[in-house]
Amino acid sequence: MAGLDSSFDAALFIGYHASTTSVRGVRAHTFSSAHLSRVTLNGNAVTEGEFNASFAGAMDVPVVFASGDDAAVEELKSRLGKIETAETKRSLGFHSAETITPEASCEKIAAGVKAALKRLGEFKPYVVKTPVTLEISFKNYMPAEMLSYLRSVQRVDSHTIRFVGKDMAEVSDFVDVVDGYSPDLAP
Repeated sequence: MAGLDSSFDAALFIGYHASTTSVRGVRAHTFSSAHLSRVTLNGNAVTEGEFNASFAGAMDVPVVFASGDDAAVEELKSRLGKIETAETKRSLGFHSAETITPEASCEKIAAGVKAALKRLGEFKPYVVKTPVTLEISFKNYMPAEMLSYLRSVQRVDSHTIRFVGKDMAEVSDFVDVVDGYSPDLAP
């Protein structure tokens, strides 16, 4: 979502996947399949798509189109409403899918984007109430313990932390740090 601002008319999500709580998505995860088991905004488990739609919505930018596997498309439509979509593969399991050719995917995506842009006036931004309460559950207890040393972070249980941000920009920055930081970072 880098570079997005309120000058955009719409957001398009290409190549999305189902959330970490999905039982059938291909490579289903929310930010990190290796480290996170759940991400919530204001008490509701979210997909990366829903999180990103909330970020866009805070800038009054609606999501109008998404492509991805069948589970991802289904999740996004159930949460964001009647957006245009293109299903580019069907999940057979976490590590396998039945795909269409790249050419066919491009055609479906192009047709879906064109249909979405024709309906541009019908879409509304996806907005979450502020302040925004973020909860992140880790697969390991240690990140929750370490992050709880920050005064702005509350440890909810052995694996979960809570951070309350004034808006989605602040919450997104926090997630970027949590997801991207490693003490082993070296130049």
